Amino acid sequence: MKKVSSVEEYVEVNSHFGKELEVLRTIMNSTELEETLKWNSPVYEINGKKVLGIGAHKHHFGIWFFNGVFLKDEQNLLMSAQETTKGLRQMRFEKMEHIDKNAVLSYVKEAIENQKLGKIIKPEKKGKKVDIPKELKIALDDNSVLRDAFKLLTPYKQREYSEYIDTAKREDTKLSRLEKIKPMIIKGVGLHDKYKNC
Repeated sequence: MKKVSSVEEYVEVNSHFGKELEVLRTIMNSTELEETLKWNSPVYEINGKKVLGIGAHKHHFGIWFFNGVFLKDEQNLLMSAQETTKGLRQMRFEKMEHIDKNAVLSYVKEAIENQKLGKIIKPEKKGKKVDIPKELKIALDDNSVLRDAFKLLTPYKQREYSEYIDTAKREDTKLSRLEKIKPMIIKGVGLHDKYKNC
């Protein structure tokens, strides 16, 4: 879909469901939600926090609730989006007649209340665990200054140094690399920092 600059333009580009999107917009705009445009789609927020979005596809249109997992869904109108989006729930329609305005409004109001109560799915940190090779571990155990400096590094920098030692095939190469990086660790710089500033 081409990039749009307003919600009105989004509706225009998706004219096959234009009237239906306008009905959904009217429902959203009857609440305290603020209409914005994000990711090239209409998104509705409260206090700067995303609550839901509306959108149209080739054969359906609908609403997605960012933290829809917390909605009671007493009328069984929601479906999971994807495995990767744990909190997201969709309400899909194929025709105008499928929109029950009162039901939609009750779900929207519940989503607003949930947002106000702080019911949100927190994204999981995906940082990989740092596997420190034995040569570096021994050096850290033997030198408290080095150990304290290493702990202050970001996990990314810790991983860089650990992989640098670990990828050496010979033991003497591992030890020479270790000697090279000790002053860098104490200075608090990353393995490749000097190249990043070029």
